[in-house]
Amino acid sequence: MRELSVEQRKYLKALAHSLKPVVMIGAQGLSESVVREAGHALAAHELIKVRVLGDDRTAREAWFSELCAALDAAPVQHIGKLLLLYKPADKPKIKLP
Repeated sequence: MRELSVEQRKYLKALAHSLKPVVMIGAQGLSESVVREAGHALAAHELIKVRVLGDDRTAREAWFSELCAALDAAPVQHIGKLLLLYKPADKPKIKLP
């Protein structure tokens, strides 16, 4: 899992404000297909929102950690049922401060 500074986190949160969730974690939880889809989305966009449909906060936190570890992505923010992940591309479009 990657680590971000507080300044980088703030910058990414501001960029993500207008983003729509591109991946959803449903009743089956964090399946292989969800991880694969999130990986494709991260490769294409670098910064993605994931919506979790379950009400269990502990499960959401666990899925957030698992997803970041599986994709080698940085956890940016977990707010309510939205997870924000960042992983720079080979040729990054987003320039971190």
